[in-house]
Amino acid sequence: MVQLFHLHVQEFDFGRTVFLALQTLAVVFGDIGISPLYTFDVMFNKYPILEEEDVLGALSLVLYTLILMPLVKYVLVVLWANDDGEGGIFAMYSLICRNAKVSLIPNQVQAQPEKRMSSFRLKLPTDELERSIKVKEKLESSLMMKKLLLGLVLFGTAMFISNGVITPAMSVLSAVSGLKVGIPKASQDVVVMISIALLVVLYSLQRYATSKIGFIVGPCLLIWFCCLGGIGICNLSRYGSGAFKAFNPLYIFYYFGRNPFQAWLSLAGCLLCATGSEAIFSNLCHFPVRFVQFMFVLLVLPCLVLAYLGQAAFLIANEKTPEHIFFASIPGNAFWPVFLLANLAALIASRTMTIAIFQCLKQSISLGCFPRLKIVHTSRKFMAKIYIPVVNWFLLASCLGFILLFRSTSDVGNAYAIAELGVMIMATVYVTLIMLLIWETNIIKVISFLITFLSLELIFFSSALSSVGDGGWALLVFASGLVMIMFIWNYGTKLKYDSELKQKLSKDLMRKLGPNLGTMRAPGLGLVYSEIVTGVPAIFGHFLTALPAIHSIIVFVCVRNVPVPAVPQSERFLFQRVCTRGYHMFRCIARYGYKDKKQEHHNTFERLLIEGLEKFIQREAVELSLQSEDDVDSDEEPSTPGQIITAPNGSLYSLDAPLLVDFTPSVDTIPETPSCSTPQDPSLDYTQNLELELAFIKQAKESGAVYLIDNPIVKARKDSWFFKKLIINYFFAFLRNNCRRAIVSMSIPHSNLLQVRLTSYV
Repeated sequence: MVQLFHLHVQEFDFGRTVFLALQTLAVVFGDIGISPLYTFDVMFNKYPILEEEDVLGALSLVLYTLILMPLVKYVLVVLWANDDGEGGIFAMYSLICRNAKVSLIPNQVQAQPEKRMSSFRLKLPTDELERSIKVKEKLESSLMMKKLLLGLVLFGTAMFISNGVITPAMSVLSAVSGLKVGIPKASQDVVVMISIALLVVLYSLQRYATSKIGFIVGPCLLIWFCCLGGIGICNLSRYGSGAFKAFNPLYIFYYFGRNPFQAWLSLAGCLLCATGSEAIFSNLCHFPVRFVQFMFVLLVLPCLVLAYLGQAAFLIANEKTPEHIFFASIPGNAFWPVFLLANLAALIASRTMTIAIFQCLKQSISLGCFPRLKIVHTSRKFMAKIYIPVVNWFLLASCLGFILLFRSTSDVGNAYAIAELGVMIMATVYVTLIMLLIWETNIIKVISFLITFLSLELIFFSSALSSVGDGGWALLVFASGLVMIMFIWNYGTKLKYDSELKQKLSKDLMRKLGPNLGTMRAPGLGLVYSEIVTGVPAIFGHFLTALPAIHSIIVFVCVRNVPVPAVPQSERFLFQRVCTRGYHMFRCIARYGYKDKKQEHHNTFERLLIEGLEKFIQREAVELSLQSEDDVDSDEEPSTPGQIITAPNGSLYSLDAPLLVDFTPSVDTIPETPSCSTPQDPSLDYTQNLELELAFIKQAKESGAVYLIDNPIVKARKDSWFFKKLIINYFFAFLRNNCRRAIVSMSIPHSNLLQVRLTSYV
């Protein structure tokens, strides 16, 4: 007992706990912490204050929205829908794809090998298992459902990125607008120019903010939340505690009863109190779920509630102050310090959403739903700390465009509500599917969750859409453009993948060419990159006819994105022998999760690949030595559908899955040896050939590796319909020509790189 207590004390690290608490405030709760600056301003822009009941009704709406949306839905439910600690809509989509074959993403089709990776978890039978199986069968058998799921995740991602553009505009503009309270003569033009200057500084420092400045924003957010609570307590003690009556939900009915139409219009502004809820989930990768929950319940939520109670108490005593309510309610002596702190908190909130967008886009790029971009890892210790330069400057330009277009918090707030609700609705749909398919939750709980939150969000959404003409139209246009980019990229990539799959070389042709492949075999290692995971890619035939010689060892490398956050290094490579032993041809599937860093140096990649290949050959020799000669046929492929691939760590993986069933590894049981005599002991023969093949690989390694890469021009066939030609020949071609090549991240010298640019018709 004493030892257990001692261990428990050792596990608790006070310094680490405080550090995590400050980082949680900075990364997770920055966005929602700035909402008191503008929520009441936008609400009372639609609903004028006439009496005390109007203020209490609006406050009651805000309080129960805070309780239902951020607390009950996100903090208590949605946070548990993470994918091994990774949050966001793409994390939920990958979680569903891993438990049901619903993915339509090229080169990421669910297969059995991924089931055996340590990143996956097996489900135990439960009472709700039958319903879960029925839901899985329905999803897998319906192509329409698969397309719907992919469409929803693309739409949700577009709305989330739009939310990340609106958040800095709304936060900084509302914080700087407080200047008009401290200096009544300050014009809106001055506010806009200061906001633009602050945003330019913020995005210019964003690369450093993810690694260095992040250590100082935590204490600033702690002071900000304490400031919110302190101002609320001060106003309650100064103007009375009548605002506490708003905890009675009857005031919501009074609010709608007095002016139903304007109350409905003000719902979009009310929803702004919950902005940042999705950022709590998207930035979860940095922290444990329990820690985020405790921080929200013990610190964030009480401070927010006190802030809104204090503003309501101020409004009850000063009904003629419907603008800049937060700054107007600050006690006179504390105005300027709070004003500066509010602007700093607004910048931190903007940084929070930008980090969340970086994470979301990294997931979407890894899963093939967004053009490849340069991703910079800003920390050697934390994989989640990344920076995407192109996206950073694109967000800055878009944010400045929104500020210059609308110039006021009320119009920006209308667009803000639409973006936030779009993401919330998608989250509700995906969590419901996860409840049915993975969690196997009681059906009554599932229906209650779906009806409660989806109905509330649709009501809020209808209110937000009513103000499309006041600013929401710009956000819808922006989000539609993002959806089109993701759809075109996914559509073009899928057509290109299907075309390569159809054009692969037959095994009969390889047998006719013989072990020398119809050409000379020069010492060296040839790495042929292809996106297909079966057969011999068509580009290899071009290399055979165009090059005077081909390398002594050929490895067909396929970089595959699997629906898990990270793949352990020991399970990174899967190997398979192509044709018989004398061909010295192998297939290597390099698997990466959407959280993995792919920017490996080419020397490191080659070393790991060769080590894995040697382990595969050693494992193969051991397995063959244990088989009898009657169980092995060197000339014909196995008749059984089950196929086995061996990982470098010795694990066996079945490839009995779509896109892989037509490719069966054949093993030559009578390898070519210098000796003409018939071996008497098979185990000695396998050992001898193992040594020869390992020496052969060592010789090829010393001769160097060459990367053979196909960079095709993708075009639509002449008989294609007009819109397909427009999408493939122009839009998709533009994206491919301007996106980052996958091979660029490996820093391959030009002397080791051979690229071919052929035209592929789809």
